[in-house]
Amino acid sequence: MLILGIETSCDETAAAVVEDGRRVLSSVVASQIEEHKIYGGVVPEIASRRHSEAITAVVSGALDEAGAAISDVSAVAVTYAPGLIGALLVGVNFAKGLALSADLPLVPVHHLRGHIAANYLSHGELEPPFLCLVVSGGHSHIVDVGDYCTLDVVARTRDDAAGEAFDKAARAMGIPYPGGVELDKIAEGGDPGAYKLPRPRVEGSPLDFSFSGLKTAALNLLNSARQRGEEINVPDLCASYRRAVVEYLVDHFGTAVRESGAGRMAAAGGVSANRLLRRELEALSRETGAALYLPELRYCGDNAAMIAAQGYYEFINGHTAGMGLNAYPQMDIGESFSAALL
Repeated sequence: MLILGIETSCDETAAAVVEDGRRVLSSVVASQIEEHKIYGGVVPEIASRRHSEAITAVVSGALDEAGAAISDVSAVAVTYAPGLIGALLVGVNFAKGLALSADLPLVPVHHLRGHIAANYLSHGELEPPFLCLVVSGGHSHIVDVGDYCTLDVVARTRDDAAGEAFDKAARAMGIPYPGGVELDKIAEGGDPGAYKLPRPRVEGSPLDFSFSGLKTAALNLLNSARQRGEEINVPDLCASYRRAVVEYLVDHFGTAVRESGAGRMAAAGGVSANRLLRRELEALSRETGAALYLPELRYCGDNAAMIAAQGYYEFINGHTAGMGLNAYPQMDIGESFSAALL
């Protein structure tokens, strides 16, 4: 069964063809990073316009690369939530038109479910149940993946996401966009013990995250140094900040793994490409005995192969939508499928 996936939730226009939820036949991504780099972050209006310009060629390219015609496809899967609303609407409306014209089922896919499904592409043997640490620019969750389409949030951030915390701190240090990626590279050459940074706690919710205090601590450190005319060692601060974020994530995730007795754990989302996070999760796996699954680096960021993979499981579970499908900037990963049809 071939699923055509379409992803336009932020600044990547992507399409892919995946067979049976596991085998990637094609994956095409048109990136806007260089254009948004001028502004130091994603400009939603520009992102929407570029999606509109690129989507036809990207989808055609994915079909050509897979050696498939639209008539060979069983369903069209598309990200409908969460994300930038204008960007999402480009993908949703294109998918609706394509599904209608080709008389194909339309499958709405939650973006974070797609990130988790990226692990199915990299690990053919992985099946639920497992615990997953979902870490991206806009989200930080610990998710109980009970089944392919049954996912429950165990913990979440109360304010900033891990990726957002990386990006904002990087920008304050003068590191160009995309800051989190560059901060990770610079941190490899720094001393993680050079600067002391806090590990926040959420009162009454020991597994939840809060990154705003950590981000503010880094900004205060930078501002204080500038006022005193002191020079900040950027590699050392990057390394110290990265260690604070990663230790915080792994500490909470490790507690969830131990308390649940999970035998399998995974990570997903753009921050799952972070070098230190991957090393620390490997150490946690050795400590707990839980098998660890990490997506290949090419599937950590936004892509349509992960949407097609999750779309396969949504489709075989009967989760299809009609032409009334809308896009949503926010939606909980555990919400019922009926939310897509509201």
